[in-house]
Amino acid sequence: MTSEPPKSTRKVPKKVYKSELKRLQIELVKLQTWVKEKGLKVAIIFEGRDAAGKGGTIKRITECLNPRICRVVALGTPTEREKSQWYFQRYVPHLPAAGEIVLFDRSWYNRAGVERVMGFCSEEEYWEFLRSCPEFECMLVRSGIILIKYWFSVSDDEQEHRFQARIDDPTKRWKLSPMDLKAREKWVEYSIAKDEMFAHTDIKRSPWYVVDADDKKRARLNCIHHILTMIPYDDLTPDPIELPERQEDIGYLRPPKSKQSFVPNHY
Repeated sequence: MTSEPPKSTRKVPKKVYKSELKRLQIELVKLQTWVKEKGLKVAIIFEGRDAAGKGGTIKRITECLNPRICRVVALGTPTEREKSQWYFQRYVPHLPAAGEIVLFDRSWYNRAGVERVMGFCSEEEYWEFLRSCPEFECMLVRSGIILIKYWFSVSDDEQEHRFQARIDDPTKRWKLSPMDLKAREKWVEYSIAKDEMFAHTDIKRSPWYVVDADDKKRARLNCIHHILTMIPYDDLTPDPIELPERQEDIGYLRPPKSKQSFVPNHY
């Protein structure tokens, strides 16, 4: 792994952020076309502490892409039946087929994080995961899946600030679950769990890439830029589209608008 880059204390200017994000999103569209054309299978994992900015980054990646090609997987609490299955079994159906990009908003690494810290799995299940996860991921890579893993790193102070912002904003309170609040009490235990996870799963065939996420805008730009460097692609942008002439009026009379139900104009 490369050494940690120096942290920048300067925020990315809004104008620069918007301009660069637009440029990167255009490149993502080109990458999407390449993935579809070449039948590539891409799986990208986003992990990190609560409020680290994973969701915001995923949103900026997907907002200009075709949802039939690029989809987000965010699984909820496993059912009793799923709990009895092989641990990785519930994730396998969501892996990409040819021509697909799948973004995992949380993944099988739940076992190494929240399940470990909150006691939702046994010691035996936890250590078995750390032993089998590298083997599972090597199988995915050998099968032809391009697997990229990101860990969003956020400081204690910045997480506290973001949690408070969610409490103060009624439109964001849903982002704070009871589990998130409990996790605040176990900050050190989560740190230990993350370090243990890296020790076992930061392997050459599927390494972890750490995103400094204290500045959300910088984190988004850096992550998207990195994705674009991980998958070589060519520009397959089609020629400009010319709209055909609209059909001429053939005397068809449409039903009166008075027979339709309209949404009232309140604004």
